[in-house]
Amino acid sequence: MPKVLTLAALLVGGTLSAGTAIAAAPVAAPGLSAEMMPSPLGTAPSPQQQYHLHMHHLHTGESLDVTYRVGNQYVPSALAMLNHFLRDHRTGETANYDPHEFDVLHAVMDKLHRPNGVIDIVCGYRSPWSNNYLRTHTKGVAEHSQHMLSKAIDIRVPGVPTRTLDLAALSLGDGGVGYYPHSQFVHVDVGPVRKWTLM
Repeated sequence: MPKVLTLAALLVGGTLSAGTAIAAAPVAAPGLSAEMMPSPLGTAPSPQQQYHLHMHHLHTGESLDVTYRVGNQYVPSALAMLNHFLRDHRTGETANYDPHEFDVLHAVMDKLHRPNGVIDIVCGYRSPWSNNYLRTHTKGVAEHSQHMLSKAIDIRVPGVPTRTLDLAALSLGDGGVGYYPHSQFVHVDVGPVRKWTLM
C-alpha cells in the first residue's frame, strides 16, 4: 500500500515522492476557470468522493498513486505531481494539464471495473520539439497534437485488451479517442469529440 500523507503533514516537513498518495481536505485549485472545473461524467459526486489515479510511466519507470480530486475540488499539489509525472520524457519539459483529462482517465477505469487498476502511460505531454521529432520518425502524429496542449495521454491498462480499452473510452462520448492496435495503446484526449484508428 502507498504511504498516505495529509497536506498538513507535507507543510510540516513531510516528503512526497512517486508512489505516495495524497489525502487532503477539498481545496480549490488556483487558476482554474469555470470550464476547467470538474464536469459530470456520470452521477453527481458526493461531497467527499475521492478521485484516484494509479499510473506507471513506461519511459521513465516512475509510478504515481495519487488522489487528485475530492468531491468537486481538485487538489493543487496532486495536479502539480501529475504535471511533473506526465512531463515530456525526451526534453524534461512540463506543462499544466487540463484537469478534465484526469477525470476522463478515472471514468475509463470505472468503465473497466478497475477503479484501483494501474494505467500504463505511453505518452503524456509532448513539447513542440518532441512532437516534430515524432512526426519525422513515425506515422500518424498530428502537427497540432493535443499532446502539445496538455490535453492528451496515450495509455494501456495491463490485462485489458487494447480494443476493450478503446471501447471503454469511446463509451464516454468525451473528447478524442484514437485506437492503435499495432502499437497496443489508446489515445485519450479532451479536445473535440472524434475517433480514429491507425493500424
